[in-house]
Parts: sequence; C-alpha cells; structure tokens
Amino acid sequence: MPMLEIETPHGPANVHLHPADDPVAALVLGHGAGGGVTAPDLVAATDVARGQGLSVALVEQPYRVAGRRSPAPARQLDAAWIAVLTRLRDQELEGLPLIAGGRSLGARVACRTAAVAGAVAVLCLAFPLLPPRRSGPPKSRIDELDQVTVPTLVVQGDRDRFGMPPPRPARTVVTVPGDHSLRADTEAVAGAVAEWLPTVAGQTASAAR
Repeated sequence: MPMLEIETPHGPANVHLHPADDPVAALVLGHGAGGGVTAPDLVAATDVARGQGLSVALVEQPYRVAGRRSPAPARQLDAAWIAVLTRLRDQELEGLPLIAGGRSLGARVACRTAAVAGAVAVLCLAFPLLPPRRSGPPKSRIDELDQVTVPTLVVQGDRDRFGMPPPRPARTVVTVPGDHSLRADTEAVAGAVAEWLPTVAGQTASAAR
C-alpha cells in the first residue's frame, strides 16, 4: 500500500493509497478529530470500496502528521484537503469520478468542500450534527450537509450523542447500531456503504464513458 506525502498550505499530509487494477471511481476519506485512518468504520468503507473496484485514498490531515491531537481551524482543514484532492486528481486518481467523504470531522470537511473539489457524491460516517455541549443550546451543523448538492450517504449510530441528520431527496441516512464511534456493528456500516456505492460509482463511470 503506497503512502504519499503531499504538501499543503498548512504542512504535509499523508495519503494511504489503495489503487484498484481497473478502477471505476475513487473514494477519498478523511479521519475524525482525534483519530486516524484506521478507525473501524473507515476500514469497513475502504474494504467495501476496494471490493467494488474503486481506488481508495485515506488522508491524514497535516495536524495529525505533525503529532497534534487538536484539530486545525476549519479553513486550514479545508485548504489542506483541497490541496490533497487536487494533487490526487492530477496524478494518482486522474480521470476518475471522485467520491469524497470521511468520519465525523472528516465528513464535515468533505461536505464543505464538495463543490470546489468536484465530488460526484459524498460519504459521511458519523456526521457530528450537534457540537459538544458547553454552554447554551448547541448550534446545528445541518447547513454543512444541506449545502451538498450531489448524492450523499450518512451512516449514523442510533445512539450518536451528536444527533441524527434528517434525510433529503439527495441525502440517504442509514441508522446502524452503536454510538458515534460506529464500532458496535461494522458489518452494518459496510452493508450501508456497499448498497449505496454502486448507485453513485456506477452512474458516474457510465457517464464518463
């Protein structure tokens, strides 16, 4: 599995690349705020995508590469993500329809940048609809999801303390057993991704031909 170091405006990002032999599309996933690319739901999604003929890239944000656990500000995360996707689309994933996504924080980044990145679909694993409770009522992040105009899948634990996003005509929400970690039933996570991916990867591959 090749590991690439890609320069971004905020330091190097690491990309763990799983290339398919004859890929129909590419899935690029980002990690959660305090975790890495080996999170169980990311592994499950990666395995499903590879089994369906997609190349997969798992992206470690610069703050993680630098050894910091606290995430960078949103604008830095988005800029680094776009820099990585631009490089991948120019080289390793050239010509492939791009499905962007990630878990938790990574899902938020993918939603905010979907349009500028040219993503044909977005995969959100454990989207944190509500921020952690501190003082006063939490402000919903639904606007980040609602700004995505391409087909979107949200896989959410039925006990996720960060809330449950509502479905929309272009947004499918699948509830699986578990909390925000999505560790309780990775087979259910894999099943949801496996059912949805062909509806976006197959269509975009056919359109490209």
